[in-house]
Amino acid sequence: EAQLVESGGGVVQSGESLKLSCKGSEITLNTYAMKWLRQAPGKGLEWVAAINNGGVTGTSSTSYAESVKGRFTITRDRAENTLYLQMDNLGPEDTATYYCAAYAYLYRPLSDWKWRGQGTQVTVSS
Repeated sequence: EAQLVESGGGVVQSGESLKLSCKGSEITLNTYAMKWLRQAPGKGLEWVAAINNGGVTGTSSTSYAESVKGRFTITRDRAENTLYLQMDNLGPEDTATYYCAAYAYLYRPLSDWKWRGQGTQVTVSS
């Protein structure tokens, strides 16, 4: 069964870092546009970061929500078939459940994923 599995969440203090992973099973991640999403308690789903599928050249471009730009970095390891989100200088506002999701195209609507993982919880204390 095709699925995405996130890991790496936890409880940290403000200013600390975490690195999330998203492993693809029966899904070749580099053939899809991949996004990290998050949902804070009582709030809607929010886009965090995206990486396109690289196309013919294999070169991927990345983009970030303004709230995380300069602090978060999205990368993808083709050999490991894994997507990562390096999160630095975390703050309480980053507390949320984080999901990875695969899209047919980068600019599909937020909820129009082909697969989404089960999520990993990130809690940042002040």
